[in-house]
Order: sequence, then structure tokens, then C-alpha cells
Amino acid sequence: MDYRLSGFYRQHPSIHPILDQILESWTGEPKNTVYLLINKYGLPNEASSRRIIWYNNGPWKRTIVHLDTVPHNSPTPHLDYLEQTIDYKVPVQFFDELAEFDGSLYPDRTAGEATAKCDQEAANFMALNLMNEIVTGKRTVEDARRAAVEIEKAFRLKGQSSPYTTGFLFPKQSHTADPDVAAF
Repeated sequence: MDYRLSGFYRQHPSIHPILDQILESWTGEPKNTVYLLINKYGLPNEASSRRIIWYNNGPWKRTIVHLDTVPHNSPTPHLDYLEQTIDYKVPVQFFDELAEFDGSLYPDRTAGEATAKCDQEAANFMALNLMNEIVTGKRTVEDARRAAVEIEKAFRLKGQSSPYTTGFLFPKQSHTADPDVAAF
């Protein structure tokens, strides 16, 4: 499906000559996702031949669509290329557990951010919601992985959304950066 024919693109077939030129060389899911995000969040703030970036779009601190994809088999086979970031202070003692839960979940202690990378915004919401439940002790890693499978099955196979896939189930955080302490 060519998403340029929907919403914003139907009214503005050539929205930005440079962005149009960049997207001419893109194909498949990443390209379609860029069009979906333009329809939802407006024009991106940055565009290069390999990635398109929005800042402060909706609930996200940053959204990046990468041209290059990475195969990811959990909880179901898909390609990772949609990276979305929020401010979130992940306690250091949970970094290993979060890596065990989802290899496409990236806490950044210094910046005070958490990033999920998947193929759909709904899956990124889910990963970050389950991350929060691990960090707050509501779920174990094993329980979160089982929940991810069930939520993904309902979403991908039956088209059923869940509170986990439609937004954040925890309050927005701020002042999350941890610049550490100087050693000398």
C-alpha cells in the first residue's frame, strides 16, 4: 500500500522536494512508515539518505526511521527500523534484565533515556510499558516476555489493540539524565 495517497499526501503530493528526493530511493516498510508518521506527526525535523528524524513528536522525545533494517525474531519475526525514545531513568541494576527481556530495548543512563526499536509504534509502546513493569517490580523478565508474545499475537494476528500498544501506562518522567560523578 502506498501511504502517500492517504491524508496529508492526498492534499500535498509533493510536500518537500528534498524529502521527496530522499524517499525516492527508499522502499518497503521503512518508506511506508515514514509516510504514516508524516500523516500522524507532520514533517520530520531532519532527513538524510539513511534516516528520517522527528523531535518531540507526540509522546516521544525522538523518533527515527532507519532505512537499514535489522532482523528480530522476538516475540515474532519482524524487522527493526523504527526507533522511538522517551525520557526515563532506568536504574543500572535493571540493564541486564532489560537486555534479557528485549534486545531492541536500549536504556541510556547518561542521557536518561529509554529507546525501543521495532517495526511499529504499537510494538515500541508495548516494549517500553513492559520495561516499566520490570523496573517497578510488577513483572519478571520471563513474565514480561510471555506477556509480549500474547499482546503481539492479539495485535498482529487479530488486529486487537491493547492499552500496552496504544500509549504509555506510566507517568512521563523528566530530569532523568545521570551525568555520573567526576573521578578527579
